[in-house]
Amino acid sequence: MSTQAGATAGDGTGRRGRTAARTRKAAALLTAAAAVGTLTALPAGAAEEAPLPAYAFDPAGQRIQGAASSADADVLEPGKTYRDTLKKDGKVYYRLNLDTTKNSYVSAVAVPKPGGKAQYGDGFRIEIQDGTGTQCGYQDVNFATGDHVRPLAGYARRIVHPDETGCQDAGTYYVVVERESDATSSPDDWELELQHVTEPLLRKNGPDKLPESWPSGTPAPPVGKPEVREGGAGFHTAVSLKEGEWRADIRPGQTLFWRVPVDWGQQLFATAELGSSNAGDDLVSNALALGLDNPARGFVDLQTVSYTGKPATAALPPQRPVAHANRTSSETATSSLQVAGWYYLTATLSPEMAEEYGDTPLPLILRVTIRGEKKPAPDYDGDPGIFQVTGADRDAAASGASGAAAADGNTLMVALAAGGIGLGTVLLVGLGAWTLVARRATGS
Repeated sequence: MSTQAGATAGDGTGRRGRTAARTRKAAALLTAAAAVGTLTALPAGAAEEAPLPAYAFDPAGQRIQGAASSADADVLEPGKTYRDTLKKDGKVYYRLNLDTTKNSYVSAVAVPKPGGKAQYGDGFRIEIQDGTGTQCGYQDVNFATGDHVRPLAGYARRIVHPDETGCQDAGTYYVVVERESDATSSPDDWELELQHVTEPLLRKNGPDKLPESWPSGTPAPPVGKPEVREGGAGFHTAVSLKEGEWRADIRPGQTLFWRVPVDWGQQLFATAELGSSNAGDDLVSNALALGLDNPARGFVDLQTVSYTGKPATAALPPQRPVAHANRTSSETATSSLQVAGWYYLTATLSPEMAEEYGDTPLPLILRVTIRGEKKPAPDYDGDPGIFQVTGADRDAAASGASGAAAADGNTLMVALAAGGIGLGTVLLVGLGAWTLVARRATGS
């Protein structure tokens, strides 16, 4: 889309065409600043008055309405993102038209209204079924952190393999998303972000048995002065990280998103340390939650830690190296480590922290370690798409580009995501550009 817009602007002739192009560019600058403004620190004293940043949905997401019956379900096309709304205790259907040449993954990100109440088991199930109702794959995800909500991600998969007996034919399949909420939980609708991605099959299926032994020890975390790398407000704007120590600020009730490229044969280790506070020493259970999701937005793991005003650290446990054969495991975390690509880290600070320690940001330090040499990719019969780590991915991890910036090649958003430019500065630059455009348009 950006290429087409650039070509259109370049094809314009005359003063009016150039002025319109400059106006659009200035507007895009301001839009970009507004879109990533949530990634940067707020001016001093403004955090208490400012509302929590909203979840950053993919702007390319197409509105769709889940059906009450499979017979009325609309199609989720591969490679596309969709938006929908899920009511309390709602159950909706979507349609897939699948062949036998690719594996399919459909994810759902449920975004409750900030500040809502939830019980421990509240969440949703996402499932793929064939036309007979046979279950092909599913995930159940829930808040698991007590009485507050946060964005939840989960996926379902349909794998084509000669050893499988069900869900192997080409034809119509269905995605089912079903929400479960306690009677005492907030009745607000949840926004959904849906994504359908595919993976090529292997040219030749190899041994699928997992090795009994694997490097299960935890390496020493990186040390040194942390670099600022503020998190994004959603999967689409997740800020890229490489191995190292990173600093961000997080407010009660806020969820921050980062992404880390993990290649075949590699292991990801991560911890999140919540800095100390002089505002009190009361106990807040499950104060900080550190989550991990795979490149297809499938749930991998979640760990929490309580807080008493002293430094507290949530750590992801050791997991197997990323391998194609992991998909044969019945264990959720291992099975989800089946593809290379961008793995997503999320940090959520409990809204209860505001009651005990004030509604102001607390310092957060992420420590990320990648262990293991890159191994050859599986012999895919086609382009693996998002299930690989490219040179551009490594560059994005080094620069701190957000997912949106890396996709668009927007250097402004790269700088913002890395925390190098404040929102106020960007807005001033944007307003200056807008004024310059206006002056040129009027000939002044």
